[in-house]
Amino acid sequence: MNPPRGAIRRSQAITTFGVGAFLDLPNDSAITAGLDDWPCLSENEIEEPRLAEKLRGLGGGVAPRLFAPPAAPEAPWEKGRGIQVFRFPNWFLERSPPVASHSRRPSRRLVARRALDDRLRLEGERVVPTRFVRGCRRGHVDDLDWYAFVHDPGDRCRAPLALDETGSTGDLSDLVVRCRCGKERTLAEAKEFGNLGYCSGARPWLGQHAREQCGEKARLLIRTASNAWFPQVVSALSLPDHGGELDRIVGELWADLQIVDDLAGLAFIKKKPVVTEKLAPFSDESVVEATRLRKQNQGLAAERPLKRVELEAILGAPEGFGDDMPVDPNFHARRLPERRWKQSGRGPDARLEAVIQVHRLREVMALVGFTRFDAVMRDLDGEYASDVERAPLAREETWFPAVENRGEGVFVQLAPDAVREWTLRSAVAERLALLGAGQARWNQGRKKNRMFPGGPYVLLHTLAHLLLQSLSLRCGYPAASIRERIYVDAAEHRYGLLLFTASPDAEGTLGGLVEQGPHLGEHLDAALETAALCSNDPVCAHHNPGASLEERWLHGAACHGCTLTAETSCEMHNEYLDRALVAPVIGWADTAFFAP
Repeated sequence: MNPPRGAIRRSQAITTFGVGAFLDLPNDSAITAGLDDWPCLSENEIEEPRLAEKLRGLGGGVAPRLFAPPAAPEAPWEKGRGIQVFRFPNWFLERSPPVASHSRRPSRRLVARRALDDRLRLEGERVVPTRFVRGCRRGHVDDLDWYAFVHDPGDRCRAPLALDETGSTGDLSDLVVRCRCGKERTLAEAKEFGNLGYCSGARPWLGQHAREQCGEKARLLIRTASNAWFPQVVSALSLPDHGGELDRIVGELWADLQIVDDLAGLAFIKKKPVVTEKLAPFSDESVVEATRLRKQNQGLAAERPLKRVELEAILGAPEGFGDDMPVDPNFHARRLPERRWKQSGRGPDARLEAVIQVHRLREVMALVGFTRFDAVMRDLDGEYASDVERAPLAREETWFPAVENRGEGVFVQLAPDAVREWTLRSAVAERLALLGAGQARWNQGRKKNRMFPGGPYVLLHTLAHLLLQSLSLRCGYPAASIRERIYVDAAEHRYGLLLFTASPDAEGTLGGLVEQGPHLGEHLDAALETAALCSNDPVCAHHNPGASLEERWLHGAACHGCTLTAETSCEMHNEYLDRALVAPVIGWADTAFFAP
């Protein structure tokens, strides 16, 4: 029987329903198959050498290729062209529960797939997949061993099972797994660590029998819950190439020229008519040299953080109003003259260094892995550590799914001297010590060793959230569609934030966000007004991250009433926020970067 299919956007195959994610369908449930079962994508290749080089360590030492997910089939008979999915889980419940006569409580039979007919029906009636599976943080997932859960170790009973509902809340303590032999157990006990045994190492997205060794204890996982799948996405902005016409042509033909090392190799590649035609104006020696330099530059780029290179490109933008025609359709930025955005030399905008309008940008996002239960955070440079835990997307990863988005943005740079003066204040050091204590408590509870990102990052991150809320009211885009990239280069004392919106449409966005650059001073005033007083004050302002009753270890003065925003906008999952570092709040007047 063919696996079930659904129609999703290409971008959702990266961020929402990627490899290993669950799809909850009206009458079924599935898991997205690994890349081995995706169709041929040769016509959908995405060129972004800098990102590919950064992912070299994940591709077996070879820079992986990037391909856009396949488009949905235009007709039902076009089989095999879409992303494949496999049915999962393999345990089901009756759709219409009868009432058990002995207890008068709703009870539904719990059956394995092998007990169903060819149409996946039980005695002619439809069934629904169970919501409960087991897994671990490494991405493994498997059906619960329901018999082992209900019975004692060594008990070989295989009598029919049922799931009884003893209450109306839907809580796990109200759900009882019952065997006809009389044994029963509540699902709340499955949440207790260790009650489900050790993880089986199952990887059903790679095939029915795909398993690997895993020593972790299995945990109860509700497949429709928000912690069932966390994608690991690496993104990069496409930057201009200043090498001239030859370098541009070499870039266009890089899929062919990347294997060229000498004149003999170039002669072999030039057997392709399209290569010969485009390289006709240039000598073979110059082409080989341009290829060598491109390989060398890519190697250097792979050693440098993605965000560091982007920051240099943005800060290197010339001054202008952006009314000139862009030379590069992928990146076009202009630094606004101060007279266009600075209201006065004494207001809050005096602590800003520059405002840069990014009229055109291209962002490439690649899915490289996923986890369950806990998301793995990227570092300050937007990258994952080489030894980070992740579930593989294929048996042998030679390429990764990616999407390209085009859009616009506004970049704001803080004055380096103002940041340096701010970090030297004793009140700021005291506040950062509290935030660091919260980080220590977070590490202790999760047995991690994540480093605190530092005061400048928390300052910029909080400011980005506050500005985003103000910009969304006037730019024409909802807050959930505006995203952030935070840039912290402490060695060179460069600090900035980019707020941008991008879409996979061919022409990108319409310019509403970039036009807010000249009004940045007004948006800064609105952001500081929001930061000064929250509707949840004084509770919000007095929140102590190191002694948090609700275990919000990574938040200072921040909550849904003031600072938190949609997680589609945030690069840190709404963590590392504290408006006390931005504006004076109740009880912390001396820690604000924008002090009156």
